[in-house]
Amino acid sequence: MEWATYGRQRVYGSAWVEVWLDDVDVPGLGRINHHVIRMPRPSVTSVVTDEQGRFLLIYRHRFITGRWGWEVPAGWADPGEDPAEAIAREVEEETGWRPGRVELMAEYDALAGISDMHFRSYHVTGCTQVGKPEDASEATAVEWVPEVEVVKLLTSGGVADGPSLAALSYYLGPYRLCRHS
Repeated sequence: MEWATYGRQRVYGSAWVEVWLDDVDVPGLGRINHHVIRMPRPSVTSVVTDEQGRFLLIYRHRFITGRWGWEVPAGWADPGEDPAEAIAREVEEETGWRPGRVELMAEYDALAGISDMHFRSYHVTGCTQVGKPEDASEATAVEWVPEVEVVKLLTSGGVADGPSLAALSYYLGPYRLCRHS
């Protein structure tokens, strides 16, 4: 059953996020106003690995949730920027490591019931260290973490960020299974 949209009104907007009120007809429910969060720029994440099977992660605090945790490099594509080029830029800015190869792993809609936030997740390899991270506010630490430790972080809550959890879990599961079969 597809919802019919009769109009939309922008409630708030910035370069980061927009909030809309959509006039929709929900089958079986009728016409309602539905809040929609729109993201003006494409979101990108990465799983960065090296030849030793380690993962490049950043450790940071998220003020909104009040939590510390390990995350993958991520960010947004600038207007007109190719998402693969955006994640290469983000990896270098956040970690100080320049990607060699960037390969699309998966695409998904993070909050499809309320938002158009669309993620592209990439596998990044062949990195070369070119310096320190450009923005000190991005991370308290940048480390190459062995796979066994990444799995422990995933199962213990050490990775609580949704995009990081999705990217790492997808890489460790379906992505590697499909590449080795």
